[in-house]
Amino acid sequence: MTAPKVSKEMSEQINDSFQNKNIYTKLSHIQNELKAPKNQFNKFGNYKYRSCEDILEALKPLCAKYKATLIIYDEIVMIGDRYYVKAMAKLYDQETTEYIEAYAFARESQSKKGMDDSQVTGATSSYARKYALNGLFNIDDTKDFDTNEAHQQNTQKGNTQPKQQPQQQDFEQANLMANIDNCLKKLKELGVDINSKGSIDFINKYNNNLHDINIMTDSEKYNYLKVLNEMIKLKEKQNVNK
Repeated sequence: MTAPKVSKEMSEQINDSFQNKNIYTKLSHIQNELKAPKNQFNKFGNYKYRSCEDILEALKPLCAKYKATLIIYDEIVMIGDRYYVKAMAKLYDQETTEYIEAYAFARESQSKKGMDDSQVTGATSSYARKYALNGLFNIDDTKDFDTNEAHQQNTQKGNTQPKQQPQQQDFEQANLMANIDNCLKKLKELGVDINSKGSIDFINKYNNNLHDINIMTDSEKYNYLKVLNEMIKLKEKQNVNK
């Protein structure tokens, strides 16, 4: 039996229909194959989490496999009297130029001690980008804290107040590290050698004999930040009195 002939017009319609669905098929494959485990650990909050960088590293080979390109960018928008970072995540099909997008908002803090404006925006951008990726690739970081399950868990532990959500803790961790980095840069600009014996002795004295940030808990990092800020004040005072 001879197969029925398909007209050129119908063939084009079929091809167009397939192409329009192709990006969704690729996204579905990537979502199902994506493995981005929570390899980061917050000692202070006692929870595991994944960073934006962890998600991107896991996505790169899958995008190459399915001939897709992921593009992320930010926009600064004002809602009311506050600035927000709007992060956009777009997955493009390299074969059809079709794309799917998702976005997330994160509000800039009005002020962050020890951070300049660019660092506040950078930390907010990382937070927003992570959750734009979560939305696009169906990544669930935590259970809804308004669910009965979460309420029961808190009640069983004798805690009637909801715990801080992990994504907020993750954001604060990023801000903490940005604060520390900014202080270290400021000290360098002031001519302070953070690795000198005098600096190490000063830090150890006021930070429980700890000066290596790689082995500090989060609570120790917060104290370390206070010590760095105090060093900046002392150095600036010395410079004024010269």
